[in-house]
Amino acid sequence: MAQQQDEDFAAMFEAQGAQTRARLSKRVRPGQLVEGPVVEIGADSVFLDIGAKSEGRIDRAQLLDKDGNLKVKVGDKLRATVASVSTDGVQLVVAIGKGGIDTQALELALQSGVPVEATVTKAVKAGLEVELGSVRAFCPASQVDLGFAQDLERFVGTKQFFKVIEIRDGGRSVIVSRKAVLKDERENQAKAVRERLVVGAELEGIVQTIQPYGAFVDLGGIEGMIHISELGHGRVDKIADVIKIGESVKVRVLAVEPRGTSPTDLKISLSMKSADQSTETTSAPAAEQVLQGKVGQVTNFGVFVDTEVGRGLVPTSELGLPPNADPKRAFPVGKDVEVVVLGRGGGEGKLRFSIQGVAAAEERSAFKSFAKEAKKASGGGKGLGSLGDLMKDISAKLPEGKAAPAREGTAEAKPAATRRRA
Repeated sequence: MAQQQDEDFAAMFEAQGAQTRARLSKRVRPGQLVEGPVVEIGADSVFLDIGAKSEGRIDRAQLLDKDGNLKVKVGDKLRATVASVSTDGVQLVVAIGKGGIDTQALELALQSGVPVEATVTKAVKAGLEVELGSVRAFCPASQVDLGFAQDLERFVGTKQFFKVIEIRDGGRSVIVSRKAVLKDERENQAKAVRERLVVGAELEGIVQTIQPYGAFVDLGGIEGMIHISELGHGRVDKIADVIKIGESVKVRVLAVEPRGTSPTDLKISLSMKSADQSTETTSAPAAEQVLQGKVGQVTNFGVFVDTEVGRGLVPTSELGLPPNADPKRAFPVGKDVEVVVLGRGGGEGKLRFSIQGVAAAEERSAFKSFAKEAKKASGGGKGLGSLGDLMKDISAKLPEGKAAPAREGTAEAKPAATRRRA
């Protein structure tokens, strides 16, 4: 027993030693981007565990909001840039500018990419003049916003964050970019959105552009598309009648597929149909019902058709095409088609249609209608009766002087001579 305890203690000691050695071996350098949780909040500094020999320290003033309140708490994860490494510890910064800017701070901002806070003092045709403490800098018009900034005057008098992209003449001429800061923010937002991008997730987004086939929605740094058939239940002829550019919409993720070699390049399919509506079966169409619809999407396993009761799949085997025929040529998107309801299949109860079965379904429906009418004509509920009864009914309806044709094999159908001999 004692031997087992000694072995357990030795294993634990070795594991702790390995962790300590790993921390001691991790060295940081000025300009390096680090990340870690807040482990302590002091009167002047906030401390982060960055996995190095000592904790990183950020001036508390850098983490205050506009009202002077601290924006973080113990346990929150932060990303920061190493400003300096000394025997006193690792000094971190999340932004440069609140404590004044000198040439050394500008060089650090250039090397590390840490944003600097500055006041916009003037708008000119070519861009914005900004003040970084005692240093004047210039932001070209092309670097003011993610897109073209038409109204530069609205920035005058405001405080903005910029990245230093060039230093000339020993710091007397500084070029900065607000666009670079916005791109970083957008990428961070996209990273957070990607973590929630799972099929079935419900998100909010802003409509960016509208095309004849669908609408593109910004989910927060990453874009997805709503196909016209997914804008709502039933047929949508004009997208602008349903949504507008700039409108905030709630969407559901249908699919997330890689589009290129980059893990950030994704094809995201969205729907504005709610999860409850998409699986609703209370108003399900009856099997054998023939519906009018439009081709909404062609895949390698079948064709999706949009009808007044929702979207359904026509499997390849139900298209009625000859072998090796191309479904995309036979059923282009937008083509009007007739389908017959086969039922609902799959775990989500999705509609299944057939195109080749429409004619047979219509024939069966016509026969049922004929049989129903014939049943009514015969008195209802008693069947069609004997053939003799049917002939009597026909004779009664013929004009006077005309008789119904006699049945073959009866006495009335035999010639007179034959009757006499008999």
